[in-house]
Amino acid sequence: MKCVFALFLSVSLASCAVAAGSAVLYEVEGSAFEGYSISPAPEAPLVLLVHDWDGLTEYEIRRSKMLSDLGYAVFAVDLFGAGVRPETMEERRRLIGELYADRELMRARLYGGLEAARSQGGDTARTIAMGYCFGGTAVLELARSGADLSGFVAFHGGLSTPEGQDYSAVNGELLILHGTADESVSMEDFGELAGALEGADVPHEMITYGGAPHAFSVFGSSRYREDADRKSWERFARFLEEIIGVPERDMPSSGASE
Repeated sequence: MKCVFALFLSVSLASCAVAAGSAVLYEVEGSAFEGYSISPAPEAPLVLLVHDWDGLTEYEIRRSKMLSDLGYAVFAVDLFGAGVRPETMEERRRLIGELYADRELMRARLYGGLEAARSQGGDTARTIAMGYCFGGTAVLELARSGADLSGFVAFHGGLSTPEGQDYSAVNGELLILHGTADESVSMEDFGELAGALEGADVPHEMITYGGAPHAFSVFGSSRYREDADRKSWERFARFLEEIIGVPERDMPSSGASE
């Protein structure tokens, strides 16, 4: 059955399956969450995908399907709660603000998502965590927590390090993909993160894309930049191959022409 994604925010993920993907209900500290799982094969390497500040929406499912087409299993985590898909700026700011203010809660929900991915058969011994915007910020939180993953990737995420934290416990390599024209996350933040990673001897690669603003990869938005989206997706695909492996295949499309 084909789901009508235009109604996505008003219809539970549990009401449909998309191209072999499915909703996954799970609990973290007694609260209900609703992720999304898709896998092309039982032994596929795993990508843990973390959503932006509007929750797990059509965008994350589209990216999950693109990754599955490349041969990866994907588990898209839910950091807000089952059925919580904020539609207003006020709601979004409140939800991410609660997690920014309580980093242990953010970490608990990230680890809960990892456990849910494992319950779906995800190969957590070969896993890369990635996220967009707020999701990229959360992925860096997961990296600083010492999560035993192979790599961490942030697309136009927040790059500042919370007070009292550092990168000394990081396992795995980091890939940071950033827009030089980002007015929400400055190049000063980018440079400070580079210094912190170098100082902690963390393997990393950091790339900027000229003219790309914040959220440059969001299809259909006024900030979407096809060139930056394509280049960052291609680098991400190579990073996946380098770190957790996948059979050689044609370079993926960014989805820009779809």
